[in-house]
Amino acid sequence: MDTVIATINPATGETLEAFEPLSSAALEKKVARAHAAFRGFRRTPIAERAQKLRRAAEILEAEKEQLGRLMTLEMGKTIGSAIAEAQKCAVACRYYADNAERLLAPEEVATDAGKSYVAFQPLGPVLAVMPWNFPFWQVFRFAAPALVAGNVGLLKHASNVPRCALAIEDILRRAGFPEGVFQALLVGASAVPRLLADPRIAAATLTGSEGAGRSVGAEAGKHLKKVVLELGGSDPFIVLPSADLNAAVGTAIRARIINNGQSCIAAKRFIVHEAVAPEFEQRFVAAMRRLRVGDPMDPSVDVGPLATPRVAAELEEQVRASVAAGALLLTGGKRLKGPGNYFPPTVLTDVPSPSPAADEELFGPVAAVFRVTDIDEAIHRANATRFGLGASAWTRDAGERERLIEEIEAGQVFINGMVVSDPRLPFGGVKMSGFGRELSSYGLREFVNVKTVWIAKDERPRGVPATE
Repeated sequence: MDTVIATINPATGETLEAFEPLSSAALEKKVARAHAAFRGFRRTPIAERAQKLRRAAEILEAEKEQLGRLMTLEMGKTIGSAIAEAQKCAVACRYYADNAERLLAPEEVATDAGKSYVAFQPLGPVLAVMPWNFPFWQVFRFAAPALVAGNVGLLKHASNVPRCALAIEDILRRAGFPEGVFQALLVGASAVPRLLADPRIAAATLTGSEGAGRSVGAEAGKHLKKVVLELGGSDPFIVLPSADLNAAVGTAIRARIINNGQSCIAAKRFIVHEAVAPEFEQRFVAAMRRLRVGDPMDPSVDVGPLATPRVAAELEEQVRASVAAGALLLTGGKRLKGPGNYFPPTVLTDVPSPSPAADEELFGPVAAVFRVTDIDEAIHRANATRFGLGASAWTRDAGERERLIEEIEAGQVFINGMVVSDPRLPFGGVKMSGFGRELSSYGLREFVNVKTVWIAKDERPRGVPATE
C-alpha cells in the first residue's frame, strides 16, 4: 500500500492536509496532456523558453519567504536554509536562461561532407521522481535544464511534500510555460512502473535511495528508456596534518548538519590523521553539543526535526547497532522526547566495520569519526564504501592534494571546502551513488537527442538538373 499523500508537520506530528491520489483516469489525462504539449513546446525558440525561466526566477525571489515557510512546514528544514533554497532555484533558472542557447547550439564537425554537425534536440516528456529533502532545489535542478531544452516534465514528488509539488507547478505556470509542459502528479510509488512503461514517457530521472534507484533503473531498462540516477552517499571528510584546523572544524560542523543532516552530499565519515585527531575530535564534539535543536521556524535554531518518524527511527537504530558493534558514543545518540521527529547532533568514534556507521548512509545529524595513520590509509578508508558521490579533503600540501583528487572514488572532490551543488558544475556520483549528471552543460544534455547531421556536397555545376 502506498504512503499517504499528506502534509504532516515534522516539528509537531500534526497532519495539516491530506490529498487524494490521482485516479487512473486523471493520471492518463495528465500524461496525454504532456504528450500533446511537447509537440508544440519543442518548436518554441530557446530564447523564448529562457525568458520563461527568467520569469520563474523572479517569482522564486519575490516569494522566497513564503516558499521557505512551505518547505519548513512540510519537511522540517530550518527556515533560513529553506529561504536560501528558493533563492538557489532562482540562480539555476537564470544560469540556464543565460547559457542554454550557447550550450545547445549545433556543433559543426569537419568531415568529407558538404556540411556535418551535431544537433541537440529534446526527447519528450520526462518523468522526475524526486525526494523530500530539498523539495524545491531537487526539482528545479531537473526542471530548468529539461524545460529550456524543449522537454516537458511530469513530477512525481515525495508523498510528504505535496504542497511543494503543487507550488512548483504553479510557479512554472505563472512564469508562462504552456499548459501541460510541467505537471505535478500526486501519486504513490506504485504508479511509477506504469508511467515508465508508457511509450509517451521518453525518459526518467530519480533522486533518492539506492533501493529506489535500483527499482526505477531496472524498470526504465526494461523499456529501454534513458534514466539519470542520483542516489545516496556516505561522503568522506578527510583532515590531514597540514590542514587549517580552524577552517576544517568549522566546515565539518556545517557539512554534517546541513539540512538537519539529511543531504546525500553531507559529510558523514570524518577521516582524521592521528596527529591532529585528538584536537579535531575535542573541538568537533564541543561544537556539535553547542548546536541548538528546536522549532525550524525559529531563525536561531541550528537543527530542526527529521522529516518523518521513520527517518528518525531508522537513524536511532543505526546508532544503536553501531554502538553495539563497538563504536564509542561521544554525544547524542537517541531521539529527543516529546512531539516531533527531533534527533540531537551525534558523534561516534572507534567505529568498527562492519557496522551501520561505517557501511551505511546515515541520514541525519550523526557523524562517524575515524583515525588514520597516513594519506594511504585515509584514501583507502575514504574509498571503503559502496557509495561514491562527493568528498571533502583538507590539506595545504600540493602533493597530497593531487593524490586525493586522483585517487578518491567520487563524482566530485572538494579540496579545503565543503561539497555543494553549483549550477555551473556537473553533479552526480559513481558506484552505488548512481550515474548520469545533473547541472552544468552535462546535465543540460542528459535529456536531448544528440543527433548527427550529414549533408552531402553538391558537386553538380550550377544550372545542371539533378536528373535527366
